[in-house]
Amino acid sequence: MTTVSITDSLVPSPVPKSAIIRLENIFKVYGSGETEVKALNNVNLIINEGEYSSIMGPSGSGKSTAMNIIGCLDRPTNGHYYLDNVDVAQMDDKALAHIRNKKLGFVFQQFHLLPQLTALENVMLPMAYANVNPTERRDRAVAALTRVGLEKRLNNKPNQLSGGQQQRVAIARAIVNRPVVLLADEPTGALDSRTTQEVLDIFTELNASGITVVMVTHEPDVARQTQRIVWFRDGEVIHSHLTPSDLTHLAV
Repeated sequence: MTTVSITDSLVPSPVPKSAIIRLENIFKVYGSGETEVKALNNVNLIINEGEYSSIMGPSGSGKSTAMNIIGCLDRPTNGHYYLDNVDVAQMDDKALAHIRNKKLGFVFQQFHLLPQLTALENVMLPMAYANVNPTERRDRAVAALTRVGLEKRLNNKPNQLSGGQQQRVAIARAIVNRPVVLLADEPTGALDSRTTQEVLDIFTELNASGITVVMVTHEPDVARQTQRIVWFRDGEVIHSHLTPSDLTHLAV
């Protein structure tokens, strides 16, 4: 295997003014004693505002654990996580839920749409938790669905939509609260190649409009469409600034 010639410092560097995500000396440990497993081992990572990054690595590398911490779905055992300059690492459940609703948007491999609700109602739902008034909820939901090309599918329920259309509803739902970061966990894993490209084109457009996008993927062809690739192995960041062309030289 050809070695990628990239120098990555795992020591925290001065914080860029535009840093939107900053992991400092993050550990995530499960179990204790002989059963202890370090899912994350002293991870340092900075993602700047407006970046379009992907996180890759083999199974068990820590990439999903890192995404859960970045998404405020889990807390590190030790270390600091600054989201938009606020240390959220040890916030309680209520505070984390508020942060998730206000600052983060999520897109998953499985669409997690409520089957009894229309596309419009699914997209309006997060705004109810954010105390947005009903008129504004509808206006913003229509705008978000229009942005992903579903203005003619507002009243369709999930079972009346294709997989790609359901994922676009999920993207509209993720951006409707105007998050500072859009997190995508294997968002194309359940889609065919044509639909995958349609969804990736939407992520590219959203990023071009200024939204920071972080995506976990195991697919090199998907990662190559992002600007920067972070490579995890054994709970550590092995490369923090791979370019799409660098993937050619890695065993993936």
